[in-house]
Amino acid sequence: MLNDIKEIYFSKEQLKEITDRIGAQISRDFEGKDLILISVLKGSVIFMADLMRSITIPCRIDFITAQSYGQSMTSSGNVSITKDISDNIEGCDILLVEDIFDSGNTLQRLSDYLATKNPSSITLCTLLDKPKRRDPNVKLVPKYIGAEVEDQFVVGYGLDYNQKYRNLPFIGILKPEIYNAKQHLFNQETKERV
Repeated sequence: MLNDIKEIYFSKEQLKEITDRIGAQISRDFEGKDLILISVLKGSVIFMADLMRSITIPCRIDFITAQSYGQSMTSSGNVSITKDISDNIEGCDILLVEDIFDSGNTLQRLSDYLATKNPSSITLCTLLDKPKRRDPNVKLVPKYIGAEVEDQFVVGYGLDYNQKYRNLPFIGILKPEIYNAKQHLFNQETKERV
C-alpha cells in the first residue's frame, strides 16, 4: 500500500494540528448552541472522530451517506443519499463535516436536503478544499477549511481510491500509474458493456 504513494502531502502531525485548530474555532463559535456534527460517510469519519475530540463544548454526532463518484475518479454530478441521519435536527445547529470539498455538488445536495429538516443553521466544514475543481454552479463556501490542496489525487486519513487507502494515517498523493491503470480497465469494461 505504501508503495502506491508518490509522496506524503500531510503528515499525521500536520493533520493533528489542523483538527486542533478547527476544533478550537468551532468550540468558540458554537459556545452555548445545540451543535450536531454530521459526518458525510465514508470519507470524513476519521477526520470527524479527531475533530470532535478537539471540540471542547457539548455536541452530538450523526452520519449521512451520499454517493456521486461510483468507481470513477471524478464526481458524476448526480448525488444520491444512500443513508439518512437518524436524529431530529429541527432547531439545532448543524456542522456538516466532509473530507474534501471538490466539485461541491455533494455538499450542495446534502445542505439543501438537510435544510428541509428545519435546523437553526447549517455550517460546512471540510478537511481539504480543492477550489480548482469547483463546479461554477455551486455557491456554497465552507466556513471551516483544514487546508487547500492542488488538483492531485490524494488518499489516506479516510480518503480513498476504489475504497482502499482510507486507513493510512497521513494524506498522500497516489501514484498516477495506480489510478490510470484502474481507470483504463474501468473504461474498457464500460465500452464492452455498451
